[in-house]
Amino acid sequence: MRAASRQIRTAGGGIRGAAAVLRQEMSTLIAALRSADLSPSSWLTCGEIAVILRSAYDPAVAATLERHGELGQSLATAGPVAVNESWSRLRTDSAFHAVLWISEWPRSMVYPGFLAPLLLSTGTQRSFSLLCTPMRSDQAARDIRKKKTEYISDAAQRQRIGQIEDASQTAEFHDVLQQEADLTAGHGVLRYTGLVSVSARTADDLDAAVAAIEQAAIQASCETRLLVGQQAQAFTAAALPLCRVV
Repeated sequence: MRAASRQIRTAGGGIRGAAAVLRQEMSTLIAALRSADLSPSSWLTCGEIAVILRSAYDPAVAATLERHGELGQSLATAGPVAVNESWSRLRTDSAFHAVLWISEWPRSMVYPGFLAPLLLSTGTQRSFSLLCTPMRSDQAARDIRKKKTEYISDAAQRQRIGQIEDASQTAEFHDVLQQEADLTAGHGVLRYTGLVSVSARTADDLDAAVAAIEQAAIQASCETRLLVGQQAQAFTAAALPLCRVV
């Protein structure tokens, strides 16, 4: 609400003005998705959000909530009864959870379905979230200039000591130049964050599921890292439809 304070005041101020601004943003987003030839579903109702929250923290009851449409529709009781966070996992009502961060995306050209091994492997309960954070144009330009300066300095240093430039360094520099060209042409720059939340009934089952997901990520040409020390915060961003920035 602080970021949109001017628009909220124009719309009447307070919660009523914030709701009006939010509805306008929702309509703008729907129009943008449709102009990109995407077909968005309808917005989630309060009851649907409550069911998703309850199912994420208590997977054992998810099937019951799905069969009986009237159960679990209250946001007041949608949260977990208990949460226990440890260094490498999170325990909630009926499950153990662990969140993995995709720390390395493919370095070479891949086909559109390259994430299929990670998303479609059977026997493991998981949620995948891809967060696309827009960067301000001036911030993106500064970041690109910094990367170019670092590359040129490193290249000069390698030439001075007689080292040969390898293909990965050349590819990274070409990628920076492409980002600069896209930004100059008026396109936005996005920062991508991929999170995978893995759930299981017991701690041993969770360890086996995490190992399976890590292997599937390797097959998808990705590298994952367990977000130790921040599992509760990571679970909120990875498994819940709350659009949390990480």
